[in-house]
Amino acid sequence: MRTLKEIIRYPSAVAGLVIILALVAVSIYALITIPYSEAIRLWRGGPEVWYENPKNAQPIWMNLLTRRNLPPTLVMSSQDGSASKSTTVVSEDRTEITISFPFDYTYDGFPQELSVFFTAQYNEKQPYVSLSWLTPDGREIRVGDSSLHQSDTYRISQDAKLKRRLGGELPERGLFADPAAETLVPLKGAYALRVSGLVFEEGADLDAKLVIYGQVHGPVGTDHRRRDLRIALLYGTPIALAFGLLAAVGTTITTMAISGIGAWYGRWVDMLIQRVTEVNLILPVLPILVMIGTFYSKSIWLMLGVVIILSIFGSAIKTYRAVFLQVKEAPYVEAAQAYGASDLRIIFRYLIPRIVPMLIPQLVIMIPSFVFLEAALSVLGLGDPILPTWGKVINDARVNGALYEGQYYWMLEPAALLAVTGLGFSLMGFALDRIFNPRLRGL
Repeated sequence: MRTLKEIIRYPSAVAGLVIILALVAVSIYALITIPYSEAIRLWRGGPEVWYENPKNAQPIWMNLLTRRNLPPTLVMSSQDGSASKSTTVVSEDRTEITISFPFDYTYDGFPQELSVFFTAQYNEKQPYVSLSWLTPDGREIRVGDSSLHQSDTYRISQDAKLKRRLGGELPERGLFADPAAETLVPLKGAYALRVSGLVFEEGADLDAKLVIYGQVHGPVGTDHRRRDLRIALLYGTPIALAFGLLAAVGTTITTMAISGIGAWYGRWVDMLIQRVTEVNLILPVLPILVMIGTFYSKSIWLMLGVVIILSIFGSAIKTYRAVFLQVKEAPYVEAAQAYGASDLRIIFRYLIPRIVPMLIPQLVIMIPSFVFLEAALSVLGLGDPILPTWGKVINDARVNGALYEGQYYWMLEPAALLAVTGLGFSLMGFALDRIFNPRLRGL
């Protein structure tokens, strides 16, 4: 309670605490709403999972920052009632099914793609469909016709015949273009795609789904594989915090225990620990991790274990040792020896508790450094290939030239989360250092 009151005195500490609590809340939300197996499935899934999403779409809030009203993705289906469906029996073995997809298009840009997904129910005779495009100015454009399988996809944007009928213009542009305008601009108004189908068996049926892929999608956008970046940004939060916390706690506690043992026993035990520390200090941690990820495994948990092992014998051992050498001469330690306390009891009950106040600020400050390390490994292509992490998003954006293509959101969103994480823990760590360090309390 006293420590909490001290924290409230520092505005920077309050800001850091708010950021940390927000990250924890996001982590809990992600773990509850997206189970681990589902997150892995979504992140590793391709077009078959994200077929309704556009590629490299900007966040939908980009419309608030620009003067253009870019189109979002529109999805209409005859199965959910967003499209009208009518059935007319022509004869015993022939039924006409008409599906209409009316929508208003009031946007300043053209969509990315157009696709229709068909689901047909029949035994032997395939249904036949023809598609017509109705424009706001009363024109009717024949799109195409085809026989269908039970599950079929017609990608309007890839239809070369339709492109020729539109004068060589891409279908996603030619179908929306204003013929009266001097420049290529979309004609705003009420559109409709009409699907006229024929089924040739009793009980046969036909359903369709129209997807108009927009230039903006969702709160954080999509990547080159149509994946919603919310998966990586949300689920990357608990992964980043878990990696940083486990690495910081494992390293700090182990380092403190080893330095306490060396300072208490002294002689060859202390000498051995110091020599191992000095050798470890000259080892390049990042190249070793790169070598392990390249030749053995990129598992994030293996990397975590190696990071802890390489960080145990760090410079902190010498700092803790200097403090322990002073504490071991304290009168209460001599009193504990006098009444017969064992060496381990003195180390873990009398020596270590005295430096815990110095340990807490350093522990908090170390967490973001390990978070950045995990992100750096991912940016180098050594991240866990299974888990969705912030570093993986940055690496995907870098590899696919996001900055050169103007897709700044793809790289800036995870980078901003890394920066905010580092800021939150740094503000809290510096404030705790003021609180627990007597020399800094007056500053």
